[in-house]
Amino acid sequence: MNNENDSHSNDQLEDDRRLSNSKKNHIRSVDRALDLLCCFVERKQWTLTELTEKTGLHKTTVFRLLATLVDRGFLQRDTETEKYRLGIRIWELAAHMDQTNDLSILFLPEMTKLRDQLNETVSLYIRDGLERIRIQSVESQQTIRRVAPVGERMSLAVGASSKVLVAFAKHELIKQVVETCAGIEQIDFIDFAKKIDWVRKHGYAISYAERESGTAAIAVPILNRQASIVAALAVSGPISRMDEEQIDTFLPHLREAAQQMRNKLV
Repeated sequence: MNNENDSHSNDQLEDDRRLSNSKKNHIRSVDRALDLLCCFVERKQWTLTELTEKTGLHKTTVFRLLATLVDRGFLQRDTETEKYRLGIRIWELAAHMDQTNDLSILFLPEMTKLRDQLNETVSLYIRDGLERIRIQSVESQQTIRRVAPVGERMSLAVGASSKVLVAFAKHELIKQVVETCAGIEQIDFIDFAKKIDWVRKHGYAISYAERESGTAAIAVPILNRQASIVAALAVSGPISRMDEEQIDTFLPHLREAAQQMRNKLV
């Protein structure tokens, strides 16, 4: 028993050492510049004062970093509003991404087909730490529809897609989600674990007004050839159009689309 504890302690020490060395290799000015760029994931435009408050950095430091990013084309500054937005260099970099393994591009035809079949908004999510990110969406063509902005980050504690991403990941993730989100979302570990077990057993998740009032969603996992989850595929819309009976008719279409997406993975 002591040997097992010693082994676990050694593993933990090794993980801590690697993390410490990783942080030592960081260049502070680069970290700060990247922190500024990451702010534009949340909003399209920021003022100098807003970025200073957001990052907690000194205003002079933020100004110098922003000036450098503008000079290099990563940001643009509107002289009238004095607001900053992403520059053309960002789009140039994005254009050179390897699209072979870009799920948002690879799965788009199937997502569009699914939207046309069900006439509701289709979204694709991946997990990043203890959050999920919408990396692609195809919105419903109906007048009243679920608007799904690409790039939005959400908690893993609520929503059909969150439950799918947690259910088909490692078991330790359940505890991590509850511990991290307990102060933000009203979740109970035992109740959350039961829901995750149900999703794992049945292969899909449903949510009603968990994140947004009046909205329902159903999600299924997209697995690779090693049966590991790579993304969650979801259909969402107004509860008035997505009652339990309607969702039951949606499920086979989602599963078929997820299978077609899996077939596209190398």
